[in-house]
Amino acid sequence: MGWTLGVLSLSASAAVTFYAYYLMSKVLDFCEKEGRRHIRFRELAADVLGSGWMFYFVICIQTAINTGIGIGCILLAGQCLQTMYSNLFPDGPLKLYQFIAIVTVVMILLSQLPTFHSLRHLNLASLLLSLGYTSLVVVACIHAGYSKNAPPKHYTLDPSKSTRTFDFFTSISILASLFGNGILPEIQATLAPPATGKMVKGLLMCYSVMFVTFYSAAISGYWAFGNKASSNILKSLMPDEGPSLAPTWLLGLAIIFVLLQLLAIGQVYSQVAYEIMEKKSADVNQGMFSKRNLVPRLFLRSAYMIFCAFVAAMLPFFGDINAMVGAIGFIPLDYILPMLLYNMTYKPHKTSLTYCLNISIIVVFSGTGIMGAFSSVRQLVLDAHKFKLFSSDTVD
Repeated sequence: MGWTLGVLSLSASAAVTFYAYYLMSKVLDFCEKEGRRHIRFRELAADVLGSGWMFYFVICIQTAINTGIGIGCILLAGQCLQTMYSNLFPDGPLKLYQFIAIVTVVMILLSQLPTFHSLRHLNLASLLLSLGYTSLVVVACIHAGYSKNAPPKHYTLDPSKSTRTFDFFTSISILASLFGNGILPEIQATLAPPATGKMVKGLLMCYSVMFVTFYSAAISGYWAFGNKASSNILKSLMPDEGPSLAPTWLLGLAIIFVLLQLLAIGQVYSQVAYEIMEKKSADVNQGMFSKRNLVPRLFLRSAYMIFCAFVAAMLPFFGDINAMVGAIGFIPLDYILPMLLYNMTYKPHKTSLTYCLNISIIVVFSGTGIMGAFSSVRQLVLDAHKFKLFSSDTVD
């Protein structure tokens, strides 16, 4: 999108999602005070909107988000392993799908952590890894930008107006997947009431970290590589042809950091999918680690991870997956529903600033989501023409 529109879109996505999550926390708090405590997004939406179909709509959206993130995490983690392997053994025989299989085994083991609460230490580690990874990437991009082997930088956009338009909506969809959450009620349910104040403090801390990490990585990466920057910036720093554009030890450490973080992210977003799958299979009258509950949990979670791995190995379209998840998942769930739920719950006057702002956001992002889904599918079709199933190369 270029410098100006890119930074503005990044800032707008941050502002809208922060506002949306603040409204969501107020709606959850309001319902709890009314004696209707909701610990799941789908239950909240069905209660406030008074429609049974909304319950299943949110389930479908959350499933699409969680599955898309699971596929993306496994794919990118496998790609990280492949990158390290190809640099150590340039002519090695191992392919991308084999590294995806290795990652899947680790994900299956981690998937047996039973609840959100059991992931608290994993989440803390993910935060530290995110800060560490971003610092390393920014230093690497600055080093690459000033390197004598630095590639030519071009910041111009595609000359075709239609291509620029489709690229814009695809980019907005990717940004939606970056800032989207999709499981805020499930997270807020872990806090003691009243939760709104605690959630605001959490959001402020969260967005402070996101501001430092997202902006620094985006700006330094685009400055160093321009419109040739890969969706996985490590690929740009370690090109297939020519030497690495940053010290090997630094890039290796960055790969390890992002690999470990992906394992944590994959588990956090898979919890909702696990809960949906296990709602019928578990017996609440027996212990969490009883044979009756342990065996179905082991089978269902392993099968889910294997499915995500199969899709990741078969269709390694990392950027396209991000865009698709953002368009059909995060935009309706995080950019539209919170404003609608707030208006339905608090019923602000139709001439008030809050009501008009909420309606404007709903209208703008409804159109953006439709166009984003169309442009994401278009890009997926275009990329499919230059790709073979189970290829060892990912498509940006």
